[in-house]
Amino acid sequence: MTVDQGLSFAVILGVMVLLVWDRIRYDVVAAAGLVVAVVAGIVPPERAFKGFGDDIVIIVGSALVVSAAVERSGMVDRLLKPLLERMDTTPKQVLGLTSAVAVLSAFMKNIGALAVFLPIAFQVARRTGTSPSRLLMPMSFAALLGGIATLIGTSPNVIVSRMRAELVGQPFSMFDFAPVGAVIAALGVTFLAFGWRLLPGNRRAVDRTMFSIADYTSEARLPASSPFVGKTVGELEAAADGEVAVTAIIREKSRRYIPAEHWVLYEDDVLVLECDASMLKRLVQVAKLELLADHEQFPTDHTAVVEAVVTEGSMLIGATAASLHLRDRFGVHVLAISRRGEPVGVRLRRARFQKGDLLVLMGDEGELRQVLATLGCLPLAERRLDLMPPKRAWIPIAILATAMTVAALEWTSVAVAFFGAAMAMMLSGAISLKEAYDRVDWPILILLGAMIPISESLSTTGGSELVASWLSMAGRELPPMAALGLVLVSAMLVTPFLNNAATVLLMAPIAVSLAQKLHQPADAYLMAVAIGAACDFLTPVGHQCNTLVMGPGGYRFSDYSRLGLPLSVLVVVVGTPLIAFVWG
Repeated sequence: MTVDQGLSFAVILGVMVLLVWDRIRYDVVAAAGLVVAVVAGIVPPERAFKGFGDDIVIIVGSALVVSAAVERSGMVDRLLKPLLERMDTTPKQVLGLTSAVAVLSAFMKNIGALAVFLPIAFQVARRTGTSPSRLLMPMSFAALLGGIATLIGTSPNVIVSRMRAELVGQPFSMFDFAPVGAVIAALGVTFLAFGWRLLPGNRRAVDRTMFSIADYTSEARLPASSPFVGKTVGELEAAADGEVAVTAIIREKSRRYIPAEHWVLYEDDVLVLECDASMLKRLVQVAKLELLADHEQFPTDHTAVVEAVVTEGSMLIGATAASLHLRDRFGVHVLAISRRGEPVGVRLRRARFQKGDLLVLMGDEGELRQVLATLGCLPLAERRLDLMPPKRAWIPIAILATAMTVAALEWTSVAVAFFGAAMAMMLSGAISLKEAYDRVDWPILILLGAMIPISESLSTTGGSELVASWLSMAGRELPPMAALGLVLVSAMLVTPFLNNAATVLLMAPIAVSLAQKLHQPADAYLMAVAIGAACDFLTPVGHQCNTLVMGPGGYRFSDYSRLGLPLSVLVVVVGTPLIAFVWG
């Protein structure tokens, strides 16, 4: 082993230890590792920042923006409504939700696809009495499975494509992963449809405000353009699957009526609604309602709608929106109030705020956070709402379909196609510029940009050849199929301790060197690395999807292996011969 090889191993080992230790942010660890690699001389200064200009950074960042715009459009909710109505048993719920998540994950970032379906899963669970712990982990695993079917579904596929371009001058195309990935995903989802029984059914979600489901009292006007003008109260409530209650109708400016189900709705009726925040969003879009903001219509530009909790010491406590002149003094509007266990029986502008009230507030996007701090309200950033119905919800879907088509036909590179799609989303108004920047996971991009030159040092110093020779010594004693399976299992075992992107950057050069030493096709070994790195079903820390569902599902660390271990075995047993068959 040469000095440079030893330094390269030492830097990578140090980065791995710090990432596993998890006391320092992973982007800081990767950036520090890059600095050390440059100082040690294993990464030339002129190549230190090459990774930040790599296609993978552009693709991952653009995919996050595109995913956010698709999620914001609400089209997924509408398209799935007929399916949700048939989910009356746990097996149907698991099969329907996991299938939908897997399909969507193939065409958008898997963490984004899972985020789209989390509120839907909670609605289904609450309506049918199913424990969320039965649904959420299978959905997370399905998101990981669906992501391996296309180039853009998960970061490991993008990185492996880039590695192939460096080796043979041609990256993997959009659907090169489908013959293997789609089959594994289909079999995996089939297993989850039965395997959910391995999960404990008595887990309770951690009490986190961001996942609490509270009923709000809100007011909305029925405009002439609404399809429910002339229909009954019962029909409006049925459109929300019984999850919305019309508790009152205000007519003739101030007269308040308690309606029966057969009451006919008229233009300009003010409806007092009780429902949770996610259903309020859905009803506003479906029924084309106009939420009242202190008797004024929504501004159309630079507005944000958020949930916030009234904290102890807030200036709101004991006051009303009217007495504080919230609109004139602070530029915010109260759209809805949630007070657990106590109905809000007066108009929203006259309701006296109490400690612990959950509010839906609207204000200027740039000033809202500071205003909330002044008022003494804690913003629930994770529950940021888009209650204003998008004017042209089909636009994000059309943009995504265009980008997929252009990339699939290889009219341009995937990076250009999705960067163009992200720009089109912003220019069309499907997502605001600020929200686009907020949705980009900048630490992940820093991790990728810094780790690319570090991982390349394995190849430039000959370190990957050295590790490959060690693996080839073991591989020579194994059949070719077993050697391929060894790479797949190795990537799968390393991923829980590293970010999956970092795992590919580390394992891909080693796998290629091993393939060359064994005189095997490099494509097959790259595919094994991509699938192994993407399929972390054993821990809650190896992938963001698994971490996201841990609290809401009330899972323990050991719960993941109960369902994840047999699923991992299935991936290895099915994936290894399938890769060998497809890629020679």
